[in-house]
Amino acid sequence: MGFVADKTPDAQMVRELLVQHYPEWVDMNLASVHVDVIIVLGGDGFMLQTMHRFIDRKTPLYGMNCGTVGFLLNQFHLEHIPDRLVAARSVKLFPLSMYARCMNGREVEALAINEVSLFRESRQAAKLRITVDHVPRIKELVGDGILIATPAGSTAYNFSAGGPIIPLSANVLALTPIAPFRPRRWRGALLEHTSSILLDVLHPEKRPVSAVADFTEVRNVSAVFVTEQRKISFTLLFDPEHNLDERIRMEQFTD
Repeated sequence: MGFVADKTPDAQMVRELLVQHYPEWVDMNLASVHVDVIIVLGGDGFMLQTMHRFIDRKTPLYGMNCGTVGFLLNQFHLEHIPDRLVAARSVKLFPLSMYARCMNGREVEALAINEVSLFRESRQAAKLRITVDHVPRIKELVGDGILIATPAGSTAYNFSAGGPIIPLSANVLALTPIAPFRPRRWRGALLEHTSSILLDVLHPEKRPVSAVADFTEVRNVSAVFVTEQRKISFTLLFDPEHNLDERIRMEQFTD
C-alpha cells in the first residue's frame, strides 16, 4: 500500500498517524514502487493533483479528507483502513482532452478531470462561437466565458455558474456559459459524452481569452477544441456508505 499527503498541517498530522499505525506502507513521495492502492490525504484540490501526477500508473486512489469539502474523498478514520479498502466500491472517471491554439501559433494540449473553462482576460466581454460535432450552434456568445464539465466536475464550478448536476452514469457533458449577456435566454446545454466541441474566440486581439484545464492555464487563445478522452481513465475508491453517485444525488437536494 502507498500513500501521499498534502503539505497542509492537517494532512501532515494525519500522515504521521498513518505512518505510526501502518509502518509497512510506502510514502510515494519518498519511493517510486508498485503498489495496489494509493491513499490520498488532503482535500479535493490535492486529489486532482494526485490524479494528474499518477496518470500513467493507473493505480486506484482512495482519498481520506483532510481538507474542507472532500467531495472526491472518504471520511478520515484511522482504524480498519485495510478492511475499508477491501469493501470499497470503485468509480471510473474519464477526463476531457483540451487542445488550445494561441494567437502566436503555439499549440497546447492538456487534460481536465473537472472542467475546461474559457475566461475573458480584460474588462471587455468575451465573444465566442460554439460548434458542436462540426455544426455551428451559437454564432456569438457574449459574456465572461464558458465551461465544459464532466459529470464528476459538474458539482464544482459548473454548478456555481448555474449548470446542472450530472449523474455519473448519464454519459453527458455540461456546456455552461459564465455570466452570459447574449443570447439572453441561453443557459447552456447537455451534450453526449462523445461530442466534439470547438470554441472559437472572436476578435481575440481586442477581447483576449484564456483557457483552463484543471491546473493548466493557456492565455491569449484563438480556438479551443474539447472532447472526452476515453483512452485514459482514473479509478477512485469509495466507502459503500459514501459512494460518489450518492453524493452527486445529495447535492441536488441540499439548500
